Amino acid sequence: MSRCSSRLVRGTAEPVDDRGRQELTRAAARLARRGYRVLAVAECPVPDGYTLDDDHLDELRFLGFVALADRVRPVAAEAVSKLRGAGVRVVMVTGDHPHTAEAVAEELGVLDGGRVLNGADLDRMDDEELTRILPEVTVFARTAPAQKVRIVRLLRRAGQIVAVTGDGANDAPAIRAANVGVALGSRATPAARDAADVVVTDDRIETVVDAVVEGRVLWSSVRDALALLLGGNLGEVAFTVGAGILGGPGLNTRQLLLVNMLTDVVPALALAARPPAGTTAEALLAEGPDASLGSALNRDIRQRAVITAVSTGVAWTLARFTGTPARASTVALVAMVGAQLGQTIVAGRLDRVVAAACLASLALLAGAVQTPGLSHLMGSRPLGPAGWVIALSAAVAAAVVAWWLASRESGGSVEKPRTAPAPAGANA
Repeated sequence: MSRCSSRLVRGTAEPVDDRGRQELTRAAARLARRGYRVLAVAECPVPDGYTLDDDHLDELRFLGFVALADRVRPVAAEAVSKLRGAGVRVVMVTGDHPHTAEAVAEELGVLDGGRVLNGADLDRMDDEELTRILPEVTVFARTAPAQKVRIVRLLRRAGQIVAVTGDGANDAPAIRAANVGVALGSRATPAARDAADVVVTDDRIETVVDAVVEGRVLWSSVRDALALLLGGNLGEVAFTVGAGILGGPGLNTRQLLLVNMLTDVVPALALAARPPAGTTAEALLAEGPDASLGSALNRDIRQRAVITAVSTGVAWTLARFTGTPARASTVALVAMVGAQLGQTIVAGRLDRVVAAACLASLALLAGAVQTPGLSHLMGSRPLGPAGWVIALSAAVAAAVVAWWLASRESGGSVEKPRTAPAPAGANA
């Protein structure tokens, strides 16, 4: 604007003073606030053969503005909302005018009362000052590639896990600097694709949400598998220590090895590979490191350990009063394996593969216990009807308690798993 000395009004050139330039600047700002990308167009007559360069672009005649609309799709705003609901902080870093960036961020639901900074503001701040205000800023406008990289590095230095999406060559340095770089769309430049860890080929930000859902499925599976392994082993240790304190034989080394083989191998693999436990994408988005590996994991481990130890201890105590020490040890073996397998079936939400793996382990246990030579090799004794009733009753009671606790925590019944909604056109 400062180089324009006139403007074209209804085909006639009229002089432009400082006041007129301010009016034009305000008009451009109004368009930017509506989300348009604004270009100012001017002309300058020059003689033939005249070489134009930046130093000689004066006395321009202003012709008008070109307002480019890059409208936000409703599904994009919904995707941002889902990401925020999943605990992902969304920050816009763009080269657009601050007014344009603010309008787009407002439409996307990114702004949410946060601050807007431009590239000039960034240059005036040192790293310490910028790090201090980063949690308050949701939009960075008029940023150069080097400034985008600086923002990413400071976020990472502050302990954040940063994913950067982009499609242009000017996004490539920031994509490379992030923990996870995502090149969006088939129109992404080769530089952006080469810098990215993941390339989304369908031009949909919603695909990122689908990827987060799949990641949260992994967190849920990790929690269940850890609870199975750690909780079960803690229960075994607790029972063994308790039996030793009471002066009776608990499980010998071979029996403990058999317990781990039957409960920690095939059933654990089936549980980890089962369909997601949540029935909706929204439920799965609630999973994550904090939800899966924090207090919820500790709770699951404690519950599994207590249920395993108590059910086994009750069966062992009853068997001591009705039979020999070897028989009591065998009843405890069956009760411990059965209690853990029952809890695994509950944790798998009655998944067929998990249930089949657990029933197969239980069948192997029955064969090992009831085969005389193999049973003696394991330090056990074949059980009669009374022994099996005691052991299986303890195992069923453990499964029922686990079912009740799971139902109470989920606010209803424990449902069979349904496969999570398939990502629509998600190719990464």
